[in-house]
Amino acid sequence: MKTYQGSEIRNVAVVGHAHSGKSTLIAAMLHAAKMTPTQGRVEDGSAVTAYDEEEVARGITMQNAVAFAEWQGVKINLVDTPGFHMFTHEARAALLPVESAVVVVNAQNGVEPVTERVWKYTEEASVPRIVLVNQMDHPKAGGEGGLSALIDDIHGRWGRTCVPVQLPIADAQGFHGVVDLVTMEAYTYTPGGDGRGKVSAEIPAALAAEAKERHEALVELVAEGKDELMEEFFEKGTIPQDHLIAALHEAIREDRIFPVLFSSGLANMALDHLLDFLKVYSPTAAECAPIAVKNAVAQTVPAGEPDAEIAASFRKVDDREPCAAVVFKTMSDPFAGRISFFKVISGIIKNDGTLENYTRRGQEKFSHLSIMQGRKAIEVPELHAGDIGAVAKLRDTLTGDTLGAKGAEIQVSLAALPEPAMTYAIEPRSRADEDKLAPAIHKLMEEDLLIRFFRDPQTNEFLIAGAGQPHIEAIVSRLKKRYHAEVTLKAPKVPYRETIRGRADAQGRHKKQTGGHGQFGDCKIRMEPLSRGAGFEFVNEIFGGAIPRQFVPAVEKGIVESAARGYLAGYPVVDFKVTVYDGSYHDVDSNELSFKMAGRIAFRKCMEQARPCLLEPIMKVEIEAPEEFAGTLMGDLNSRRGRVQGMDSRGRSTVIGAEVPMAEMLTYGTQLTSMTQGKGSYRMEVDHYDIVPQPVAEKILANAKRPIEEEEE
Repeated sequence: MKTYQGSEIRNVAVVGHAHSGKSTLIAAMLHAAKMTPTQGRVEDGSAVTAYDEEEVARGITMQNAVAFAEWQGVKINLVDTPGFHMFTHEARAALLPVESAVVVVNAQNGVEPVTERVWKYTEEASVPRIVLVNQMDHPKAGGEGGLSALIDDIHGRWGRTCVPVQLPIADAQGFHGVVDLVTMEAYTYTPGGDGRGKVSAEIPAALAAEAKERHEALVELVAEGKDELMEEFFEKGTIPQDHLIAALHEAIREDRIFPVLFSSGLANMALDHLLDFLKVYSPTAAECAPIAVKNAVAQTVPAGEPDAEIAASFRKVDDREPCAAVVFKTMSDPFAGRISFFKVISGIIKNDGTLENYTRRGQEKFSHLSIMQGRKAIEVPELHAGDIGAVAKLRDTLTGDTLGAKGAEIQVSLAALPEPAMTYAIEPRSRADEDKLAPAIHKLMEEDLLIRFFRDPQTNEFLIAGAGQPHIEAIVSRLKKRYHAEVTLKAPKVPYRETIRGRADAQGRHKKQTGGHGQFGDCKIRMEPLSRGAGFEFVNEIFGGAIPRQFVPAVEKGIVESAARGYLAGYPVVDFKVTVYDGSYHDVDSNELSFKMAGRIAFRKCMEQARPCLLEPIMKVEIEAPEEFAGTLMGDLNSRRGRVQGMDSRGRSTVIGAEVPMAEMLTYGTQLTSMTQGKGSYRMEVDHYDIVPQPVAEKILANAKRPIEEEEE
């Protein structure tokens, strides 16, 4: 395997909406570059980047995957990304190790919601974009308005700087090839061939006029960015080809022009031209702007203080800089163990070299340094600045860690992850499954940073949170197939709470005589409601020693224990204040237990008078979907007792903000997919608690068991 310098490396993320053909496109590119003997297919799991058993079974990409093509002296690293809305955080993470992105647009459906979302991610990350209209061999390519309408739509969404650098050669019989608007040559293809086109200087007569017009528009747009090119353009009426190629490369690198190309991944057409385009026009790894890092300067500090001072800085992607790499993905392989994918930020990483993990303060040996072709590791002697590699069985290194040479410590920050959108209760099917569960889930959490696993302290359930129902179902399936841990998924219990709406005053008296020392405790308390979220407040207003000072905490403890058990339905009582103001005691029979029991009795008597009620968690929900679904979504939210807080537009999508009770949102993900044809997404988090309406509360109380405390008076 040849070793490539940064100037010979192109790192490209392939992003776009689900079913736009990204994995198929990469499989076809690898076949066109003769990296694979046959063209892999997603359907049978033979596509290089679609190897995960769950992805093959579900027909969707759920995690990033890496492959590479060697093409005419350069190495093109390709990062395949998910296009399903709930996994777009993976697409965002894929932008860290790349210098450009191919934004795949479905030729039938045009720009879809996730296409717009990933475009926004690339824009935020300042990653140059190449728009690729894929599936041009489909009979409905171009949509209802034809190809010109599709180009107009792209212009309307992303601006006139999205300019075609190709024209598709297509007619009623199908897609035949492309016209290169830079060199003004035509490339024709045989569907299902090896992806290599035949070059012809003759542009089809039907396209000659349009090709000339679009060539001039391209030349003019390229010239706009440079004064010397404008002068040359006005002088000669055009720009020489070598000047145009160099200027277009520069304009793409600087995010001034976003070229539009055409292809068919399934039929393997125009992909050699795409590879040529990436080689010539996409930014090289060496051209990448210096990467923003935090410089960690070690210093002597007092115990308990941070052990490094962090300062913002930049690190050049250069072999001459100190060695550094950032881990952007972790994969758990049943045979190889944990595989860490990394981008070489600077310097040269050599096989069997030792690097320091700046994040976890340990050393790691990079044995069997590799590059990944899907799940297959190909060992290499070294990797230069800008390249993407992988290494297995690092001891402590996880996603997000930065490693490098000792004494040149930096930290590279990953993109922020969204909060999980859906939570399920998870129950092991047997004791053996329970023993396997925690270690297995923690391995999956290393691989997928969006997974959360925790025990609810209120309901005592194990909860697993993820991006949505398909995500969580895939986690459960992996637990069974990989780690032989079988679990049952259930909707989580809603963590209701109880509170009071009125004031009350009561006496709690506990007296027990069984021969010898007895028990005696007597207290008087006032109970009143507090504002929502205030919790519990206890005030001691005992004067004159009516209750000895050492017994007052016991009264509070009795009240707190009873509040935790609940009064109406066993849910904790919150947001109330108790004042103990009087009582009595016995010199011999009074003790802490007696006053704790007295506090419990007084609490229950107050709850009877203080108009107790149920509280439910209210979620802050943000829903994003195409604007045509806004009316349906608003009506659905109203039916869920939701309160719409506002609406906003993001491109062609509408964002609805609302507050909805958690009980109404437990299965929302599945229903949202149904209502929006899979084009909607949402996220939510607990915002506050509010009183449950009486008709709803009656149903909850009818299904709940009222707590019974055994007291002896």
